[in-house]
Amino acid sequence: MKRIIYIVLSVILVCSLLVFYLPNAVCQPRQGVPPPGEENVLNLYGIDPLTLDPAVSGEMTSHQYITQIFSGLVCLDDNQEPAPDIAEKWQVSDDGRTYTFYLRQDVSFHDGRQVKAEDFKYSWERACDPETGSMTAATYLGDIVGVGEVLSGEREDIGGVRVIGDYTLEVTIDAPKSYFLSKLTYPTAFVVDRAGAESGGKWWRSPNGTGPFKLKQWDKNDLLILERNELYYRELAKVNLVVFQLWGGVPMNMYETDRIDVTSVGISYIEKVTDETGPFYQDLRVVSELSFSYIGFSTTKPPFDDINIRRAFSQAIDKDRLVSLVFKGMVQRADGILPPGMPGYNEELLGLDYDIDRAKELIANSRYGDVSQLPPITITTMGWGGLISRSLEAIVYQWRNNLGVEVKVRQLEPERFLYHLKQEKDEMFYIGWVADYPHPQDFLDVLFHSGTDNNFGEYSNPEVDTLLERAGVEQDSELSLALYQQAEQLLVDDAACLPLWFGQNYILVKPYIKGYNLNPLGFAMLNEVSVKPH
Repeated sequence: MKRIIYIVLSVILVCSLLVFYLPNAVCQPRQGVPPPGEENVLNLYGIDPLTLDPAVSGEMTSHQYITQIFSGLVCLDDNQEPAPDIAEKWQVSDDGRTYTFYLRQDVSFHDGRQVKAEDFKYSWERACDPETGSMTAATYLGDIVGVGEVLSGEREDIGGVRVIGDYTLEVTIDAPKSYFLSKLTYPTAFVVDRAGAESGGKWWRSPNGTGPFKLKQWDKNDLLILERNELYYRELAKVNLVVFQLWGGVPMNMYETDRIDVTSVGISYIEKVTDETGPFYQDLRVVSELSFSYIGFSTTKPPFDDINIRRAFSQAIDKDRLVSLVFKGMVQRADGILPPGMPGYNEELLGLDYDIDRAKELIANSRYGDVSQLPPITITTMGWGGLISRSLEAIVYQWRNNLGVEVKVRQLEPERFLYHLKQEKDEMFYIGWVADYPHPQDFLDVLFHSGTDNNFGEYSNPEVDTLLERAGVEQDSELSLALYQQAEQLLVDDAACLPLWFGQNYILVKPYIKGYNLNPLGFAMLNEVSVKPH
């Protein structure tokens, strides 16, 4: 996400349809948009970010802009491994707990002010300040000694962060952890300008970042334009402008009429773009994504505090039918939590099979004895305008048809869902997760360890916790992955959630666009993109 929650594929597709209901959304030329084909301008479809504050943002929609405007000590390279960014190098102590980062001396904010080690210390302490309201600081900075005390309001400075000099930062964590550097690639760890952040209000509407692009213009529900940062400390962006047409129409139609240069492909168009004789096949790219969609259970509430009920609801869903009929094969069935391509992915994992008879037997063996004795059940989902995704409709239908259980659906607008789910959730919730970094800790520990911020279902199992904690500090990578696999199998056996499918991205890219490379985390770094004359 480099983000807390990603918008489930089926929900994205539903939300894309909402352009039909927005006024003036029908493929109208927009004031301020460069004409199609203008040299060095990349045209994309977009929706408004919920925030551009790196300390607060926790979802992909905002991150796709934040990662272009801001940056941090380290980034992920093409192999999704931690690589130098503002820190040109670092040293790790023999005990694996202390990192000494040496910053580049040619880095400045967009306004020209030089970035120093003190700026990182300020940025991280601001992120952990309870008044900032970050829901990501504990997850991505919590390994640093002293962060917990700042989060709880006991002190204002992070004891484990020391400024050694203008360009040297020392960071001490509570135990050696192989994924710590990867966590620093998440926006929460990005550097922000103190003067801007303390100017009050929605300061991030005019952000002073360090990334390859500056925010040139943002007209809500209309237009967002990024401009090349001429002071960028690495290779300058190849395009002058990136123009996001916010809610600009139906993306596929916009692509067909050359109003945008790249588009994701929805289910409605999959046959059209995969037709080898058609006009779009040569533009098509299919990119595996390290993500999974799932149904979360509120494990502290009836009836899902009963493992029999969780397992019954899990075994009443025909995932193969969902994948083939609802998604037309665009996703892959998930029996576990770790997606293919993730270190620790277990091909031998034993999932909960589709078995209606067994599901009914589990309900009979539960403390309820019969579906007629179950309390009312509601599932929380995200969206606008009351439109429910086809996938969720199909899931609710299967519970009704296979178990005789009526599940109500309650829809929340995205900001409430994404940032207040733990408080807002009903008995179940429909959600997805995409990797922030390719490590099993980012799925298993972040989502299911007792007490973590992203454990929305409040699942707790001391045996799982112990395995995850051992895996996190184990220095032998093979043994660490084996421990994560044991924890994943326990989570599946315990029906901690109902895994549904692993994601893939289908996108169309115009032939004159070069360097648009969507990574397994669902992002493209736009400074690498060039627009050839056409």
